[in-house]
Amino acid sequence: MRNENVTKIVMTGVFAALSYVVFTFLQFKIPLPGGDATSIHLGNAVCVLGALILGGLYGGIGGALGMTIGDLLDPVYIIYAPKTFILKLCIGLIAGLIAHRIGHITEKTDRKEIVKWALLAAIGGLLFNVIFDPLVGYVYKIFIIGKPAAEVTLAWNVAATSINAVTSTIVSVAVYVALLPALKKSGLFFTIGKK
Repeated sequence: MRNENVTKIVMTGVFAALSYVVFTFLQFKIPLPGGDATSIHLGNAVCVLGALILGGLYGGIGGALGMTIGDLLDPVYIIYAPKTFILKLCIGLIAGLIAHRIGHITEKTDRKEIVKWALLAAIGGLLFNVIFDPLVGYVYKIFIIGKPAAEVTLAWNVAATSINAVTSTIVSVAVYVALLPALKKSGLFFTIGKK
């Protein structure tokens, strides 16, 4: 008999590595005034996928760790690492709450119900990010790079975050539904929230 907590910790590391790779190497960086940048990426999709598979806490930590490490290793994003960790953790927590505590996604067998709750979870977590990433980023930038630069970059950040949310929602739900049979067959399907 395997220890489920150890497996979840290992899988959290896998999701951290995956989110780092996807965020760092599969991003389209958009340079902004003042040496700042924003990017189009699928790192948030990995965070949501982790929450769907592992639950909100483990999935959120995996996504948050990976993207925070990506920020720490990039001279343009290094100052945003604390903000990234908190916001990406929240994406996972919200997606996990909706999928597992409200929708009980791991107990469902109807494919349409699974897709519905996975989609609602992804939308919930990523909608939080669409609102709070630019907002927190704006306040953060006012204190770090000054108000004029923060105002110029706000519109770009809202646009990039919105594009990321739409693409990450589609990708995370599609990958989750595609992986579900393999997860069940391999023993990596966790019934989160069920006691």
